[in-house]
Amino acid sequence: MTIAAIIVAAGRGTRAGSALPKQWHPLLGRRVIDWTLDAFRNHPDIDKICVVLHPDDIETADLNDVILTTGGATRDASVKNGLDALVSDAPGHVLIHDAARATISDAVISDVIHALATHEAAAPALPVTDALWTGANGLVTGTRDRSGLFRAQTPQGFAFSKILNAHQTNSVPAADDVEIARRAGMDVAITQGCEGNLKVTYPEDFARAEAILRSRQ
Repeated sequence: MTIAAIIVAAGRGTRAGSALPKQWHPLLGRRVIDWTLDAFRNHPDIDKICVVLHPDDIETADLNDVILTTGGATRDASVKNGLDALVSDAPGHVLIHDAARATISDAVISDVIHALATHEAAAPALPVTDALWTGANGLVTGTRDRSGLFRAQTPQGFAFSKILNAHQTNSVPAADDVEIARRAGMDVAITQGCEGNLKVTYPEDFARAEAILRSRQ
């Protein structure tokens, strides 16, 4: 059964503080997105890759050997566009990944793929280990039990036809594709996440990502 990867790279990433959208920011002499794409290009189980880009980036992206499509006004819309771009030669499974997670490892990808052999959806996560507070106006207002809470990561993997149908019928904004899948009644297996699977979000994350990549070279 074929497996495709959708790399979502249509956002502007303003919190990262870069003059460029974070997926185009340099990272050890390459762009963030180049590291992300190589992780999937080099994985033996990935058959094809679709990259979802902002319309302003399509002409200048300089990406080879991938399917390109434009994103929508929201992440949900961008993922749906990526799924639609794969329909004509639909894979059996699809992994949906954030371009900003340039330090994704082969092991995390493999664990999601292995889980899809027995589940219709799977995604990596890490248990929450820190104390959790609520707050308002700069003050702690309470605590929350962290039992059973996880920090979600990507890639999130799905049976292609099921996640396509879930996106086609979804009309409410969602935090990620797992939320959309669960709304459609899909069971989602939790696979092992990794602290090194960093999502570049803030300016200091570029240095953290470089340190992770250097440690693997």
